[in-house]
Amino acid sequence: MKLSGNTILITGGSTGIGLAFAERFIEAGNIVIVCGRRIDVLQHAKEKSPNLITRVSNLDIEFERVALFDWVTANYPEVNVLVNNAGIQQRFNVLKGDAKNNWNYFSKEITTNLEAPLHLSMMFAPFFATKKEATIINVTSGLAFTPFAIAPIYSASKAALHSFTMSLRHQLSETSVEVIEIAPPAVNTNLGGAGGHTQGEPLDAFVDGIFKTLEEGKKEIGYGTSVNRLRMTRDEVDVYVENLYKATKNLIE
Repeated sequence: MKLSGNTILITGGSTGIGLAFAERFIEAGNIVIVCGRRIDVLQHAKEKSPNLITRVSNLDIEFERVALFDWVTANYPEVNVLVNNAGIQQRFNVLKGDAKNNWNYFSKEITTNLEAPLHLSMMFAPFFATKKEATIINVTSGLAFTPFAIAPIYSASKAALHSFTMSLRHQLSETSVEVIEIAPPAVNTNLGGAGGHTQGEPLDAFVDGIFKTLEEGKKEIGYGTSVNRLRMTRDEVDVYVENLYKATKNLIE
């Protein structure tokens, strides 16, 4: 992927990893559009990075995803990079959650983390295929490979997005569209709620590492602890997941 001269759409780009990516892409000489649900958070991001182009969009709603695609391609027809970054993480005990009467709470994670990036990827892929160079980047997680038992829907949705990304890469292999997966470890952001990842990798160091690997042309990118997790054997995964659950199950008891 070339790192300059692009027009880039980043979902969930008003905070955390998405905003850090946006700022770095702007520094590298790209036009960057970010979308998010909350207008006040988008305004704060723009105050921090005045060159950001912002768009309010609730990606949980199908027609808003279509409207976002139509708006971006009409107003910024040179767009050639999509970064599916928006995501939420919910930690819960399946024995305590009221899935019968409160399924909307749980299904929101599936819609945000899986349905939205699949839909956007499938809309943008034919549009990008007409470009000389284009890229779809799906941000999954190290938890796509070694699930976090106390965040079961998050882990499952990221595993499904990993699988979809592999299929998309094969289907687009004879086009001009690169398909890249970024699988972060825990990064010090507010994913999962304030304070949920204070022990994670420093955000700036993580972004430095990801951009260095993007320059190298890799298609599946981990960082820190997620590098090895992407290639663990099944037996290694079983041990890792068990130990992680033992160390964290008190958080949902």
